[in-house]
Amino acid sequence: MTTLTQTDIFRPQTRAHALAYNVALVGGASIFIALMAQLTLYLPFSPVPVTGQTLAVLLVGALLGSKRGGLAALAYLAEGVGGMPVFAGGRAGAAVLFGPTGGYLIGFVLAAYLVGLPAERGWNRHVLGAMAAMLIGNITLYLTGLAWLAQFVGASNALAAGLYPFIPGDAVKILFAALLLPVGWKLLSPKK
Repeated sequence: MTTLTQTDIFRPQTRAHALAYNVALVGGASIFIALMAQLTLYLPFSPVPVTGQTLAVLLVGALLGSKRGGLAALAYLAEGVGGMPVFAGGRAGAAVLFGPTGGYLIGFVLAAYLVGLPAERGWNRHVLGAMAAMLIGNITLYLTGLAWLAQFVGASNALAAGLYPFIPGDAVKILFAALLLPVGWKLLSPKK
């Protein structure tokens, strides 16, 4: 069974260098999520904005694997709660995490981890496998996000405010990432 992601191809062999490499990957991935969070479109009928975060989280999980992907998402949350303006629209602080979008933010950690598991087994080497892994991650985000959002907008309004408007864009993000990942593997594979 494959236990390799694209970033593992470049991991140094010595323990100290491998640790530094992993720390750099996690830190860089948390910055990538933060940058993608700034691609924000606010919807007048929802406290949940459309952002590039979901694409970033799914890609981070697929590229880094379960543990490093989950840690990158956790580092992103820690940066935001610690006061760095990394959340959507440059927001920061614990109030964001405990606000209407907090369930989605917490879901980032679980989604990155869950996308990373099948990626470590080679799912992201093929379009359908990558799509399936990304769909698992996206469903995880919806479940955690909607459960939390319902406390703010009511259970009867949660789907209209936090699911339906996001499905088309998330489908495009998943398709984009699922097409991109196998291309990356082909580019990294040794030529025969």
